Amino acid sequence: MRNFHRYKHFSLAFVTIVVSISVYWCNKAPAAFVQPLRTKKGMVVSAHPLGSEAGVAMLRKGGNAVDAAVATTFAISVVEPFSAGIGGGGFLLLHLPQTGEMKALDFRERAPLKATRNMYLDATGKVRPNVSVDGHLSVAVPGTVAGLYEIHRKYGKLPWQEVIAPAIKLADEGFIISDRFVSRVEQRKDALLKNPAARQIFTRNGAMFQGGDRLVQKDLAKTLQAIARDPQNFYTGNIARAIADDMAKNGGIITLEDLKSYKTTWREPVCGNFRKAKICSMPPPSSGGVHLLQILNIIGNTDLKSKGWHHPDTLHLMIEAMRIAYADRAVYLGDPDFVKVPVNALISPAYAANRRQEINMQRARQSSEVKAGTREIIQRFANSKESQDTTHLTVVDEQRNTVSLTFTVNYGFGSGVVVPGTGILLNDEMDDFAAAPGVPNVFGLVGGEANAIAPAKIPLSSMTPVIVTENGKLRMAAGSPGGSTIITTVLQVVLNVLEYGMDASSAVSAPRLHHQWLPDQSRMDKFGFDAATIEELRRRGHKIEETNPWGNANAIVVTPDGFLEGAADARGEGSPNGY
Repeated sequence: MRNFHRYKHFSLAFVTIVVSISVYWCNKAPAAFVQPLRTKKGMVVSAHPLGSEAGVAMLRKGGNAVDAAVATTFAISVVEPFSAGIGGGGFLLLHLPQTGEMKALDFRERAPLKATRNMYLDATGKVRPNVSVDGHLSVAVPGTVAGLYEIHRKYGKLPWQEVIAPAIKLADEGFIISDRFVSRVEQRKDALLKNPAARQIFTRNGAMFQGGDRLVQKDLAKTLQAIARDPQNFYTGNIARAIADDMAKNGGIITLEDLKSYKTTWREPVCGNFRKAKICSMPPPSSGGVHLLQILNIIGNTDLKSKGWHHPDTLHLMIEAMRIAYADRAVYLGDPDFVKVPVNALISPAYAANRRQEINMQRARQSSEVKAGTREIIQRFANSKESQDTTHLTVVDEQRNTVSLTFTVNYGFGSGVVVPGTGILLNDEMDDFAAAPGVPNVFGLVGGEANAIAPAKIPLSSMTPVIVTENGKLRMAAGSPGGSTIITTVLQVVLNVLEYGMDASSAVSAPRLHHQWLPDQSRMDKFGFDAATIEELRRRGHKIEETNPWGNANAIVVTPDGFLEGAADARGEGSPNGY
């Protein structure tokens, strides 16, 4: 009995020490999960080692950042089909230091010409479950191939066929799938099993692949070879006809006319200042750049660093700023070809200062108390001057040309539809429209009139590729997948580098939080925040939900001594590669 009490006291003491150490470190900036890669010449970071390897191979051959980005994107389309592919679309940000130019390319998917405002509603006006997520009717017109060809045509150095070659080899010879890949198939197996072509590729006659198995995609290899010969094949040739035929046979509405008329769009990036840095990201129809800048502006000159990383005051301010930004997003953001988006007002520091006055640092507001800025308030700042799946890749070459690219098929494995004979997995991007006002999409985001469905319209996105410069020179580039959490993930990566001085690995792997106005809850990484901090936030009125980690960010940071420092999120299986 005496020994029992002795061990009991020892156990209690041991637990106390462990908890104390955990609390201590939770109040500090986190150490890197792995050391970031440091190189001098060029670097690629993506969500899969094979993608990064394909990109660096182009740099070694004398290609530039665009060549590497295109090669990486095609390779990721093969090895990470649950996140992105040639059947989807995305956004690209390019910085050219020689001229100081910052370019934004929109190759986001578009609604088919036969799309209608109420296409996902039943006779009573209610949203039909899963129709905008699974199957042929959920598919928007893909833009990835057009986007990659456009950026390469304008800025690439190596031959088009050469940058696609690594992806063709990966599809033809196969690659070893990971446990992560297997888990993603499991999550979407119902949708994949319903589609014969998807079932044939991603299962063995209905039986699941296991980690360590080799996945070969012969049809996709042939499709990529056809695109290497002529990228227009996807939009006007045999590939286009295969897509249109499959749609016609299965209740889809994409036609040859949709594919033939698809065009990419060069847009003006949204840029603003934070501390000594210039932050640039994507404009509408992505909401990413607008609301990244809006949240940074609301934070303003607040000295976050002196409080310490993840101080309750800092987290409270961030949550309240996120709440305001996402409320504005639900009302004002959409395709600028269809609605007037008040970009200048939303990214105005004066507008942010106006909204900052609403924040009570001692009390969290209910989301029902937080509204989008009224049109009268927005108008006051209209003339202000500008100061869960998906994947991201970041590339910097020896001349410091930089590409930050986010692309997607939307939900895991997109629509679950593979076009027979092509290996092309199609997106379910139509779910990013507001099927009905106030009805959340698969990521819980609520939209309204600005994001209503219309023919040829681009659905609103949260993708936030970012490039940060200081005095005209590259400071960092980053991005992340994660649906509605992308904006807040990129926000925290940027703050971790610029405000807290973290290295690239620590910045992308640190615990995160997220609030998107509705639902009214703050998501926080489980075990990432100490109990006292969470309790203090709850005392102020925040509804906290501790969840499994999310996102899969990556970044390249330029160190003070001129090295490139790159890292992929410890939450994923990506890696940096460089030389």
